[in-house]
Amino acid sequence: MKTHHKIIRTRRNRYLLSVLLVMVVSALIYAGYWWHYSRFRVVSHNAFITGNLIPVEADATGIVTRVLVEESQYVNKGDLLVSLDEHRAQTALGQRRGELGQVVREIGAVFSTRRQICQKLIARSARLVRVRHDVTRFRQALPTGSVSEQVMQNAEDQATALEAEMREAEAELKAIEAKVGGTSKILHPDVEAAKYKFIAAYLEYSRQQIHAPVSGYVSMRKAQVGNRVQPGDPLMTIVPLGHLWVEANLRETEIAQIRPGQSAEVSVDLYGKNQVYHGTVEGLIPGTGSVFALLPPDNAVGNFIHIVERIPVRIALRQDEILKNPIRPGLSTVTSIDITESEQPLGASLAAVTSPEYQTDIFADEIADAETQAQAIIIDNLIQKNDPPEPDCRSPQPATLSSSAAYQ
Repeated sequence: MKTHHKIIRTRRNRYLLSVLLVMVVSALIYAGYWWHYSRFRVVSHNAFITGNLIPVEADATGIVTRVLVEESQYVNKGDLLVSLDEHRAQTALGQRRGELGQVVREIGAVFSTRRQICQKLIARSARLVRVRHDVTRFRQALPTGSVSEQVMQNAEDQATALEAEMREAEAELKAIEAKVGGTSKILHPDVEAAKYKFIAAYLEYSRQQIHAPVSGYVSMRKAQVGNRVQPGDPLMTIVPLGHLWVEANLRETEIAQIRPGQSAEVSVDLYGKNQVYHGTVEGLIPGTGSVFALLPPDNAVGNFIHIVERIPVRIALRQDEILKNPIRPGLSTVTSIDITESEQPLGASLAAVTSPEYQTDIFADEIADAETQAQAIIIDNLIQKNDPPEPDCRSPQPATLSSSAAYQ
């Protein structure tokens, strides 16, 4: 019996020793792993894939008549996505076209009136000069009796009447000059105003066709045939999947050693730990998530609770790895950042707007096309395409002197 108890005790001690050795070896392995690797890395499970979500919104009023794309479909920049009923916009465009032509013709008539008044002023000025010469000759011949007093008086009265007519023509000319002086038929302010009203109507008409601002995948399609949309109504979202990044929400106690330029390893739950994406810290968001919340905290009210805040850190991903193993915004990740590499200051940023979805040129030609059409309307409504040189409307002699003062 004693031998049996002794064997049991020996076996138990051997098992305990084995467990102790396993625990010691595990602790040593973990300590070595922490010393050589883990202490130089910050790991976060609160990290997600994100990217640019490009909204497609209506920029005109109309009823949806066609929807040409569906969710998950890839579209290229400039592809037609949605068509609106363009009848009202087309009617408004035709009205503005007619108004522009009418204004051009009215301004052309004003310029013709100016030329008419100018010619009238020149003719009256010439008549006044002739009558003044007659008065001068009559005064020289009056002492000899060759000219009667009545003829002399009639000539002076005629000169006075012509001076009044000159003043009247000069006033009419000034009134016309106030409308057309310093400009031309094409560049007249009324023509410019009507032209840009036409351009606004042209833009309203052209925006009845809604095109993709960037290339990407269609998501969150809300446009339905029959919907009446207003400017600003969301129609769908386009997601470019070639440029994605990780937003890791790190605790404020982990931020002290995070710097832009540090390398990161990202494993996405979609693929598991076997697929590792390599990234680079681009920068730290200047504020915690709470201050950007819809209802930010107000600690001055007295209900302050001290909790550890989280600061978003932006981590860029390699495009070739994203294209090889596609991922989507919103996927959960486990992100590990190597804190030993970068010498960048904490406030630096490596983020840049270099990918195609940061700009679009699908609206670049609209103004040029509208200008071309407006200019064609203006030219078509110019009755006289090439005006002759404007005559010199200055009178040979000033018409502001009265006849009595002019002939003393």
